[in-house]
Amino acid sequence: MPEPPPTSPPSAPAPVPVPMSATLAADEALARRRRAGERVLSMASGEIGLPVLPALRDRLAAAAGENAYGSVAGSPALRKAVAGYWERRGLAVDPGLVVAGPGSKSLLFAVLLAIGGDVIVPVPSWVSYAAQARLAGARPVPVPILPGQGGVPDPDRLREAVADARAAGQNPRAVVVTVPDNPTGTVASAATVRRLAAAARELDLVIVSDEIYGDLVYAGSDPAVSPALHAPERTVVTTGLTKNLALGGWRTGVARLPDSEPGRALHTRLVAVASQIWSSPPAPVQTAAAYAFGEPPEVVERVAASRRLHEKVVRAVAARFTAVGAELAPVAATCYLYPDFEPLREHLAAAHGVHDGDGLAGLLSERYGVGVLPASAFGEPGRPLRIRAATSHFYGGTAERQTEALEAVDPLALPWIRESVDRVGEVLADLAGAQAPAALAPHP
Repeated sequence: MPEPPPTSPPSAPAPVPVPMSATLAADEALARRRRAGERVLSMASGEIGLPVLPALRDRLAAAAGENAYGSVAGSPALRKAVAGYWERRGLAVDPGLVVAGPGSKSLLFAVLLAIGGDVIVPVPSWVSYAAQARLAGARPVPVPILPGQGGVPDPDRLREAVADARAAGQNPRAVVVTVPDNPTGTVASAATVRRLAAAARELDLVIVSDEIYGDLVYAGSDPAVSPALHAPERTVVTTGLTKNLALGGWRTGVARLPDSEPGRALHTRLVAVASQIWSSPPAPVQTAAAYAFGEPPEVVERVAASRRLHEKVVRAVAARFTAVGAELAPVAATCYLYPDFEPLREHLAAAHGVHDGDGLAGLLSERYGVGVLPASAFGEPGRPLRIRAATSHFYGGTAERQTEALEAVDPLALPWIRESVDRVGEVLADLAGAQAPAALAPHP
């Protein structure tokens, strides 16, 4: 009998097409231009340009000899400190339901892997949510926010989107929210968060609440309300030290799992995923992080100083945008602005050939050396004339200047901060064909 023809091996699935993170790509492009001697103003990335608190630096250095793997979920000391941190915010949790990882970004991806299914994402939302869903083999299901309430999808439209997705054969199992929000710098109202929690319960969705900016809500703003207060049995909360203490390079994040039967099952899956990806968080960083999450007075004071600095600079820059006619929801937290140039659409098209946020961001970068991100990076469809701008790189290029900015009663009086804020005003005035707003008033 003739030999049977050889069988071809099954083809491997094609790699998931995922672009470079827009924030990191913009940062790298600006850094190259700066090294080449160009004048650039970085407003693309939300990395906080502030120095390490000395007490944390000392604890990290003292722990440098800790080189064992340790627990996959994080050290007992760190998980206990994190449990205390959340308890002080009305979210008591058993330390056994806390999981630490090398950054909340890694944890968010691992959580989506552990939950499975498709993922509801707000529009606009942070650049990595939809990309992480695709990497996890899921489909992101976009749902618009309510005006001025970024980070949380409109609960009514959430119901419609889930019904449509399930009718089309999709399997949405999670909804990601950001409280407070990146990119808009706004905070969803307590009523909207409550309605979101009710919708998630009705639709049997796990809520993944990214609360990395929770400590950066301005004084006088309405507080950020966690969905875990209203749907504790189905809400995963993540946070870290990247934003409140400017420790992005230390890569440490934590997740709070629900104290329910599904929550404990999810905890088991999350730890299993972590064991296969990062084994355990870096031990020396855990030691310093445990101290930070314990919130001794110097940590509380540093976070408060950072929050005050962000607010003063953001409000000054916001005034520059509104002075030329851009629309901007009041910023309530973070270091982000999300201005809408729709009122200037005709002028931008006629004077600059700009018709959308991508064109506007490109013009700001190429002509003026100002790095921002377009609305499309945050999942917005169509041709909106919106951009996201961050002020977190305005505080100085050295630790000495950054410390001075933190300690200043009026940081806007510092020449390097004044220069950056005034540069924004000059660029926007030229862009809009308007007279430049008056420079910040001189200080004695």
